[in-house]
Amino acid sequence: MNVAILGAGAIGFGSAALVEASGHSAALWSPSGRGTEALARGNALDYTGVMTGTAHPTVVTDLGRIAGFDVVLVALPATGHRATMERLAPHLATGQTVIVSGALSLSPLYLSKLVALRGVRPTIACFGTTVLTARKTGECSVSINVLRARLDVAAIPAVDGMRALEICRQLFGDRFDLASSALAIALVNINPVAHAGLALANLTRIERGEAWPQYHYLTPAVARLIEGLDAERRAVAAAFGLSVRSVEQHFEHSFDLPHASLAEHAALLHARRGGPPGPTTLETRFVLEDAPFGLAFTATAARIAGVAVPLTDACLEILSALWGRPLAADNDLLPALDLGSLEAAALVQLCAEGFHARQ
Repeated sequence: MNVAILGAGAIGFGSAALVEASGHSAALWSPSGRGTEALARGNALDYTGVMTGTAHPTVVTDLGRIAGFDVVLVALPATGHRATMERLAPHLATGQTVIVSGALSLSPLYLSKLVALRGVRPTIACFGTTVLTARKTGECSVSINVLRARLDVAAIPAVDGMRALEICRQLFGDRFDLASSALAIALVNINPVAHAGLALANLTRIERGEAWPQYHYLTPAVARLIEGLDAERRAVAAAFGLSVRSVEQHFEHSFDLPHASLAEHAALLHARRGGPPGPTTLETRFVLEDAPFGLAFTATAARIAGVAVPLTDACLEILSALWGRPLAADNDLLPALDLGSLEAAALVQLCAEGFHARQ
């Protein structure tokens, strides 16, 4: 397959390497153009870590060419999803597949809304998190740190789930489980609860720019905070009739760990591979992405479902106070989706069927 990857950061580079290693062709697009400058000059992409080799992705400079690709992978932070989807939607065609990697705050549903207005129907797939973790080591190099053992995928509309599952397996290997809907995917992501706990408990390390390995500092006390946030996330999912894995089950599922407590998982991962390093600046996605697009979304879903989430609300308020602004206001997807008027059953139906069912 011919795959266009939107995003030229570490996840975009790593995804291009994995796509080409699986026998497909990859092309990279950078919103600003800066991330692909070296590749545009003809340089190859070198990758190391759990995979080693050289890839030769091409560069896309004009999203008008997107209709010529079989698959489009959105590999950008949630902070860039709305703007990118608004640029992408006019060029998509029926029969294409769009995969949203790390689909926070129902961003795939917003894409469904945009393409429904045009009367085209691509399959929209979404992951609860990224297939891999990685870091860029140069203009044309990336270190792939982890390939997740298992992760969830869903489709909009949900009836396209098996097609989306098969395409994802062809591109990235047999590491996917089919989730019931995009709403389940939005609530399965444990990054917001894990990152909120780590950021709050290690704030001065972040602000002072100190080196700190995340798993070593996910101590039993920090684990209790994360587990409390996680219990609220799972309560919200249950109110929508969804069953999602606990944070402990996520670690077991993603990293092939034995059954244990969250603190024990963290100690085992630190002993196994150290790191990954924690953020060293307040300009970190742990807060600037995961608070508005993760915690704030959970709080919104909780209000629709009639579930109290006092710890989630408190963490969002405390983080907002520490960062000096209302972080929930940074979420530009929720206002565009206008979910506030929906009842729980209507939101479940919308996430399963997409906006085409409303046309």
